[in-house]
Amino acid sequence: MAGQPLNKPIVGMAATPDGKGYWLVATDGGLFSFGDAAFHGSMGGTHLNQPINGITDDPATGGYWMVASDGGIFAFNAPFQGSMGGSHLNKPVVGMAVDLATNGYWLVASDGGIFSFGAPFFGSTGNLSLAQPIVGMEAAPAGNGYRFVAADGGIFCFGASGFHGSAA
Repeated sequence: MAGQPLNKPIVGMAATPDGKGYWLVATDGGLFSFGDAAFHGSMGGTHLNQPINGITDDPATGGYWMVASDGGIFAFNAPFQGSMGGSHLNKPVVGMAVDLATNGYWLVASDGGIFSFGAPFFGSTGNLSLAQPIVGMEAAPAGNGYRFVAADGGIFCFGASGFHGSAA
């Protein structure tokens, strides 16, 4: 997309399950597909209550979910399990990960609060005072846990997600 005028900046990327393509998503929900990443739709041109800030692929269907900072989920050829859109949140949602065991997903807020949809809850940092906000998350490969990363490089592990060090 370099050199191409964009309506809004790109804020997320997700690879296809085979690694031969990827999607880029912009804050307005505009989606760009490359390689073998199929276009299943976008939120581009649609009024959003809050900006999109991430995308996650659905390995089971080849689709994807977009997540907005208010916890709204937009499913494209992926199962909709629920969202936090329209709910009061203490802090904005900053990340999303899919549970490969259940095909559900987790949302994480900047305070480390976790929202589980069709996926098991393993814990959160929502009740802790963090030195820096959470900025992202990933799922354990077997779907039996997840990790958060904070802006200072701190790592928080839940379930069977192993701790291997941090940059904090």
